[in-house]
Amino acid sequence: MTDTPSTVEHLSVAMTTGTVDDVTQTAVSNDVTSSSRGIEFYIQYAVVVIGVLGTAANALILYALVASKQHKKHVLIFHQNVTDFVSSLFLVITYALKLCNFYLTGVGGYWFCLSLLSENLIWCAIIASKTNLMIVTVERYLKAVFPIWSKKHLRRRVIYFAMAFAWISAIVNMCTLAFTTSDVVDGVCYAYVFWESRVAQTAYGIWYFFSFYAILLIFFIFCYWRILIAIRRQAKVMATHSGPGPSTAQTQSRKIQTNVIKTMIIVSAFYAISDTPMNVYYLLLNVNANLTLLDNGYYASMFISFLYFCTNPFIYAIKFDPVKRVLLRLIPCVKTPAEPIANVSMAVSRTARTAHSHK
Repeated sequence: MTDTPSTVEHLSVAMTTGTVDDVTQTAVSNDVTSSSRGIEFYIQYAVVVIGVLGTAANALILYALVASKQHKKHVLIFHQNVTDFVSSLFLVITYALKLCNFYLTGVGGYWFCLSLLSENLIWCAIIASKTNLMIVTVERYLKAVFPIWSKKHLRRRVIYFAMAFAWISAIVNMCTLAFTTSDVVDGVCYAYVFWESRVAQTAYGIWYFFSFYAILLIFFIFCYWRILIAIRRQAKVMATHSGPGPSTAQTQSRKIQTNVIKTMIIVSAFYAISDTPMNVYYLLLNVNANLTLLDNGYYASMFISFLYFCTNPFIYAIKFDPVKRVLLRLIPCVKTPAEPIANVSMAVSRTARTAHSHK
């Protein structure tokens, strides 16, 4: 694997079901028609920038979750940020390497193509993130709608098994796809090119769209709709049966749960919006033989989709109160007013517990 110029540089995203000669001829003709890589070159640079920002932002959120000890209380939400951090990190590594011009040879070149230039590691992390987001939604749903059942059955081992399932299923899916449809030809990595048939490609595109987009949307809409109904019903019941002085502990607990749910609703909605162009384009690409992963539509869709990892941490910073408090303490000018708020809250809780013990 050496650094040498190539007239078909970075064509790992070429998409076709033809023979090796057809792939090479198509790639060369596409490259000859342009004196430079054009929009692909600049978008790759932009993706590297997005990856750097996303890695830094997600690392900051992970620190805030650990500092506020929320990583123990909300394990799946912490894991969600871990998957986003890993996705952003692989984004930087992969696209920085794609900006170079590698001529691939031997076994090392083959594995370099399958693991990095094919974006396999990126999509393993992204699919794990999507699966975990669905698991978080189901967990929130069970805790809000079936609180007694969830306390009995949602043990730590179940949560850890769900986290492992998110990674294992993603790795199996992407590695199987990469190994069966990718290869190195004349020193160039061609990823997701050599499908067994057009039918197989179309079937996979439809399956991926429904498994990692349509079904997720259905889960988001159904689960959070039911969660909001359950919260509203619980609030009415508590208002009816509560005495003259409502329990401060119950009120605080309800506020925390509502805050977490609101945060995850915004995260899920933002994911659905940002990932729509990419999923729709990928579906059309696998159904329509005239589209390729070299079209401008792919780069625009990819750019919007990757913005999720860069901007998603700001949702936690703004909406998730424990994270917000930790981040505010990092800013010197707001460090002083942040502490009294926490102290007042603790004082109110202690007063409420004292009053309750005297009754």
